[in-house]
Amino acid sequence: MTLKILAAASALVLASLGPVQAQGLVQGAQEGAARGELAAGPLGAVVGGAIGAAVGTANGILGVDRRERFRIYASAERRPSYAYPGTVRVGAVLPEDGVVYYDVPSEFALKGYNYTIVNDHPVLVEPGTRRVVEVID
Repeated sequence: MTLKILAAASALVLASLGPVQAQGLVQGAQEGAARGELAAGPLGAVVGGAIGAAVGTANGILGVDRRERFRIYASAERRPSYAYPGTVRVGAVLPEDGVVYYDVPSEFALKGYNYTIVNDHPVLVEPGTRRVVEVID
């Protein structure tokens, strides 16, 4: 019974996330479940999946290894910062006017995304929708 409740809760969380957040979450959950199952059977798969999902979401699109490099790159470019009212978050849609978008260098392997600077933080953006997919702190 507990396994069914955990599975239902996981499905609800996945359904409420946007595609970008779900991307890291799903991959993390799959890897965590596989490792947990090897270590402790079905119960280990449930626990490992939950932990892996949290880690996968935290790593975001860039992942831990490229995140700091990208922050340093964007800072060195000295691009102007757009003043967004409030705190910019994943899922926010930036306005059409006043924001300048830049190509992400190929070394970061993020084809299909742009970046800009908002409130002095680099952010990754979906070009067609202007939706923020990752805020680099």
